Amino acid sequence: SPISVNSTFSDRCLIPKLNSKSRSSSVLKAVASPPAKQPMTLIEKVLAKGANKSFVKPGDNIWVNVDVLMTHDVCGPGTIGVFKREFGSDAKVFDKEKIVIIPDHYIFTADERANRNVDILREFCNEQNIKYFYDIQDRSDFKANPDYKGVCHIALAQEGHTRPGEILFGTDSHTCNAGAFGQFATGIGNTDAGFVMGTGKLLVKVPATMRFKFDGNMPDYMLAKDMILQTIGDIGVAGATYRTMEFAGDVMKQLSMEERMTLCNMAIEAGGKNGVIAADETTFEYLKGKTNRPYEVFHSDSNASFYYDKVYNIEELEPVVAKPHSPDNLDLARNCRDIKTDRVYIGSCTGGKSEDFIAAARILQGQKVSVPTFLVPATQKVYDDVQTIRVNGQTLAEIFKEAGCIDPASPSCAACLGGPKDTFARLNEALTCVSTTNRNFPGRMGSKEGSVFLASPYTAAASAITGYVTDPREVYNFDKHTRHSAESLREN
Repeated sequence: SPISVNSTFSDRCLIPKLNSKSRSSSVLKAVASPPAKQPMTLIEKVLAKGANKSFVKPGDNIWVNVDVLMTHDVCGPGTIGVFKREFGSDAKVFDKEKIVIIPDHYIFTADERANRNVDILREFCNEQNIKYFYDIQDRSDFKANPDYKGVCHIALAQEGHTRPGEILFGTDSHTCNAGAFGQFATGIGNTDAGFVMGTGKLLVKVPATMRFKFDGNMPDYMLAKDMILQTIGDIGVAGATYRTMEFAGDVMKQLSMEERMTLCNMAIEAGGKNGVIAADETTFEYLKGKTNRPYEVFHSDSNASFYYDKVYNIEELEPVVAKPHSPDNLDLARNCRDIKTDRVYIGSCTGGKSEDFIAAARILQGQKVSVPTFLVPATQKVYDDVQTIRVNGQTLAEIFKEAGCIDPASPSCAACLGGPKDTFARLNEALTCVSTTNRNFPGRMGSKEGSVFLASPYTAAASAITGYVTDPREVYNFDKHTRHSAESLREN
């Protein structure tokens, strides 16, 4: 039976109804839902729905029905191997329309084993008639591959696979990115994924929820990356181990879907099982034209029990970085002016979205970079946006070119996970890099001697200009009264 929600929508679930003429005409219809007998958090409600139960609590072990299983070129072959070993070489997947396969990690490389991984995915998808396989065959020109998307977590959102109230598993730890849509999304290993591939189910322990409320008016110089780095720095990389991180408060309404993705994306860096933000009108607007599947919206009950509750005043926070070699090695960006950087990297599922590039362009417009600055759009759509979105009369590509940045690379994970030695922007020697990525452990971006400072696009762009770790307020005159979001900066 439907699970109740509260907050703005009272005890209602929201279900999109498809206009027969066009997906872009889909609307939301409110449907009454009976109240829950016992209070639950948002994620407890989602898992209860997935388990066909009226109530679950932290610590319960439950079987849930899976709405979407995602895998990619790194873990896909292993998942397929487990599936065939356990279910038989001629077995069929549980639902060919609920499996999404996205090559994205080691794509633009001459490495034969990496290339073979994509071939294995293609063979399997042809054999199983998988509907959502975003293939690439011509690596010399990604534009010649209309089905190819790029980084899986951003492609999942752009292609309408992330929906409120659903359960999504992926063979990648940053699958928690999709929690921005008010769903339970988490990473799993190849063995679990192989089991899901054959059954559509998985045994899950219900996680306790830690709530992080951000109140106040978001300063113009702050980005979601600063918020999540601050949070991780405060609780540590094991602070949320096997727990849900629910992000709430006044500031959530001020964030776009892409900024919300940044928050949820790095829940795993705090050890979290998943991150989540309640869906609202911003979510519904983003989903218009992307999906025609019905979905339900859930909110935490006002009297739900939280394992931990933390409140931030966003107006008191400042731009921060995570110093080598851990995402919780927090410091204020302005305290790190003595750290010279050899390069800057703007990309990944965390920091390679369209709005991340708009933010970087805001800082770089009319400036010159003093160190090599690498740009890696997450997906084909992001790449196209870089070529077409205008800020103050210039396209992002024009701004980056005039600033002296290296031309945007083919969309992929690129150097975020290191990869083969011919991977674009990989750290192949002991270099210092300011990066919008998500991890800075030794060897994460290539050489174990490299040093990675995690930062927001504002801080990364500012550091590209000065050549040292730089608080963006040092090089840009931000509005002291009004926040100008990336959405408000774009002219088209």
